[in-house]
Amino acid sequence: MRNILTVILSLAFGALIAGCGIFKGQEVDETRGWSAQKLYAEARSELAARNWENAIKHYERIEARYPFGRFAQQAMVESAYAQWKNEDPASALATIDRFVKLHPSHPNADYMFYLKGLINFNDDLGILGFFSGQDQSERDPKAAADAFAAFREMVTRYPDSKYLPDAVQRMNYLVNALASHEIHVARYYMTRKAFVAAVNRAQYALKTYPNAPANEEGLVIMVRAYDAMGMNDLRDDAERVLKKNFPQSPYLKGDPRRSKIPWWQIWN
Repeated sequence: MRNILTVILSLAFGALIAGCGIFKGQEVDETRGWSAQKLYAEARSELAARNWENAIKHYERIEARYPFGRFAQQAMVESAYAQWKNEDPASALATIDRFVKLHPSHPNADYMFYLKGLINFNDDLGILGFFSGQDQSERDPKAAADAFAAFREMVTRYPDSKYLPDAVQRMNYLVNALASHEIHVARYYMTRKAFVAAVNRAQYALKTYPNAPANEEGLVIMVRAYDAMGMNDLRDDAERVLKKNFPQSPYLKGDPRRSKIPWWQIWN
């Protein structure tokens, strides 16, 4: 009988301890019952203080509790920014895509496309690669292409947007980044003596990004590749285009050296 009583008391004591643990582990939501306006004010305060995670939590509460109000729409806009600053670009891009799908006519839709371009643009820069001096042309061009597509869509849809001047400037940068990637590949093919492949990549850059400064080297690659293959007429044609478009090119003077500062490091 005593053994049975001991077991019962042990079980009861264990249940009591477990229950205390449950209550102790529960978090009290101090925002329960808050209005959308109060939640938004708190979220803005956390955002201003750069407390990104707290701001995101408040924005998520607004969307969950008040999904159809104006605060929910603005919460998505600011949440995307906070997610990006919180080093979570994937969530930020997902929020942006969800927003433009749900609210294509929202006054801040242009900003969301701009932010999408900005996120991919900074991903393309890559801080470690920047400080290590890695050439932009050597990197995966996907982020640059995604950034360019977002900026282009913003410029096309919202030609009066206040973000347009900066977006255009970044697009010009990205065009040369993408062209330079193609030229980098063409340069690699030249080292492998794959002359046809080198010409094809250089031609693609010329046709796709006709105004990119990187095309200067692309034309030089074409001249040298055609010369190596004994295609004199095509070599002369490429050289004429080079002289017409880049009359001051150091390549024409037999000096393959370029500026000591790569084009991709001028952005600040």
